[in-house]
Amino acid sequence: MPRSPQPWDLPPPEQRPVPGNPYATEGYGPPVPPGRRRRFGTMPVIAAAVVLLLLVAGGAVYAVSSGRWGGSTAPEAEKAARPSGTPTAPRTPAVRTPEPKRIPTSKEINAAREPGDATAWIVDDRTDLPGRNIHLNDLWIVGDTVVQAVYRKVTAHRLSDGAELWSVPLPAPVCETPVNPTPDGKVVLVYKNSQARNGNRCNQLQMIDLRTGKAGWHKELTETGSGDDTIIVHTAISGGTLAVVQDMSAAAYGVGDGAKLYDIPMENPGKCYPDDVAGGSRLLVSSDCAISFDRSKTYSQLREIDPRTGKVLWRFRTQPGWKVGKVLSVAPVVFTTLHAEERTDNWRIVALGPGGKVRTTIDARQKGFKYCADMGDAGEGIQNCDGTAVGKDTVHLGGTDQVGAYDLTTGKFVWGVKSDDSTLHPLYAEGGTYALVYEAASLRRPGGIIRFGPGGVNTDKQVLQHPESARASEYGMLAGNLAYANGRIVITPSFVNGDDARPAARMLSFAP
Repeated sequence: MPRSPQPWDLPPPEQRPVPGNPYATEGYGPPVPPGRRRRFGTMPVIAAAVVLLLLVAGGAVYAVSSGRWGGSTAPEAEKAARPSGTPTAPRTPAVRTPEPKRIPTSKEINAAREPGDATAWIVDDRTDLPGRNIHLNDLWIVGDTVVQAVYRKVTAHRLSDGAELWSVPLPAPVCETPVNPTPDGKVVLVYKNSQARNGNRCNQLQMIDLRTGKAGWHKELTETGSGDDTIIVHTAISGGTLAVVQDMSAAAYGVGDGAKLYDIPMENPGKCYPDDVAGGSRLLVSSDCAISFDRSKTYSQLREIDPRTGKVLWRFRTQPGWKVGKVLSVAPVVFTTLHAEERTDNWRIVALGPGGKVRTTIDARQKGFKYCADMGDAGEGIQNCDGTAVGKDTVHLGGTDQVGAYDLTTGKFVWGVKSDDSTLHPLYAEGGTYALVYEAASLRRPGGIIRFGPGGVNTDKQVLQHPESARASEYGMLAGNLAYANGRIVITPSFVNGDDARPAARMLSFAP
């Protein structure tokens, strides 16, 4: 439902429970008009909603691994009044057991929709989990299903209504997943060798056919000596090839049968060591080189590897004192670089052309953009960077209160929108510099999807308006993991907690 323009100085109403809305988290106020959106600089102002942006190039499915924002604070306990007169025995304050928040059903959310609101489904998975934060892994959309690995199982839900179609149990927690499955819907995930919280290894490979829910081959990664331990493992899939980096060595395996194909070449032995991989339509391998206590001498190397043969197709080397950060796209090749000492305070975007030659370098800090939408480097895989997406000739950046686009050929800023009370993430890059932008839910209003073009706010169009009845659940997910396909967005949190007193929805989806 289109939001009416509001003046800049409209004060928010007092925060209070929402009468008649059993789904709103305690302390949430009723929805209020959002802050204004405006172009960068001194362009005309247009009042409107907040926006979150996600864009990714090529293919029909777009996904981004996302947010790490903070949680809520419990209200201070009321102080008991002390009676006057003769002192009495000390009072024992009553123990208040917090009641679990109630998660609405899909039927309840849709019954409360307003005209023009999106339809929705929600997943309330009550699988028993340890009472701590459990990481939710990459989202995979294959055919008419969305699949995700959580703790010790992999589960598929039907895209049309969220119904669970299949689930594959695992003997120990998942510790690594690749961003991309194979073109025919197969994936290889890595789980631990035991359920112990500490001291275990991330070394059990398991292939799963995401179209059928059938578990395939299983294999254990071996350690032959120093430099190839499996405490931390990174994986990527390109075509039918699985690339695995374990410590300072890397190898490739066939997704279909698990057979080892080749060792990914280690160039300048003793000087450059593979540290991560990126997959999709290309296979990229990053390496740390000239590792030294003096970080001004250390540099990174990025290589494209033929996934079938292991042949190195090209190499790119950063300047000394800089390292490769996150790969935003493999086609075209676009990635971030970081200063070795200043890290995410000093970063650039680099686009490469044919043969690994530099196409352009962009310093987005000048427009106020933060590294990976101000989420920094959370230590996940090299392809997990919030608030970024790449089209054929454009990189789109989002974050808190703003979204914009840069030309990958010239490096020039193409358009931008400032938006109060917003966090922006790219979903889908359309022709030219157009983009679909996810506007995440806030404390005051539900989320939605908006289309922006070269004119910024002058070309905005509401594509999807999420219902108010899903606001509390949507906001609680904080845009943790996002996937978009054929007009439907799927959202999950980054973490869930196994505390039964703190239940939270595992997955939420909206479509026209």
